[in-house]
Amino acid sequence: MRPNPVPWPQRLYSNFILAPPFLLTTVFFGSLALIASLWDKSGRLQHRIARQWARISVFFSGSRLQVFGLENIPAETAVFAGNHTSYMDTPVVFASLPFQFRILAKKELWGIPFIGWYLNHSGQIPIDTANPRTTLSSFSKGVHTLRTGLNVFVFPEGGRTPDGELQTFLNGAAFLALRAQVPLVPIALIGVYDLLPIHTRHFYPAPRPSRTPLKLAFGPPIPTAGRSPRDAEALTEELRQAIAQLIRQHS
Repeated sequence: MRPNPVPWPQRLYSNFILAPPFLLTTVFFGSLALIASLWDKSGRLQHRIARQWARISVFFSGSRLQVFGLENIPAETAVFAGNHTSYMDTPVVFASLPFQFRILAKKELWGIPFIGWYLNHSGQIPIDTANPRTTLSSFSKGVHTLRTGLNVFVFPEGGRTPDGELQTFLNGAAFLALRAQVPLVPIALIGVYDLLPIHTRHFYPAPRPSRTPLKLAFGPPIPTAGRSPRDAEALTEELRQAIAQLIRQHS
């Protein structure tokens, strides 16, 4: 657990060494993606731009990233679901997933300059958990995206963890996978909470030379063939247990 508040030497290091190139990178690649959206209506070029932004952002956060379990990525379209630990989860996910995908995320992200512009113009799927009607509409868009052959990524906790521990999972990821009859792939994000916890806006990378890397681990896909949306709650618990096991395995 990182201290709260972050010590002032670390805040200065974050604010004057790490944050400026991170912000400039976000502005540059966000603008590039916005320009690309003028002719790239599929979102595929914008996704490649986002991957470059993510890799450079992880570098400028003062961290290194390790990816495990790539052999668990199924050949067919799937729903990928991971624990939500930090605002840095999104760059880590984009830097790690080696394929085209769209994210199902809280609509509040669409209000963030540059990041929100990218989300709005690249086919990502906003979800308003406070409005059941728009939530159902978002799920329908997610199912349509899966049926067109694009993977979908979801944070089933619905928001960042306040303490680094797994929270209660919502049924959205399981519901999407069941409706589209595609596998559900568990993903564990490890070390990202410690880099940028919910209580601070300052990066807190692990000290050198024994720096603990950020980790993203894919688990074996959970099949949904023959199961119905009525199994969403049971599948959600199966997903949560799989992610918890991945966290224990790679921590």
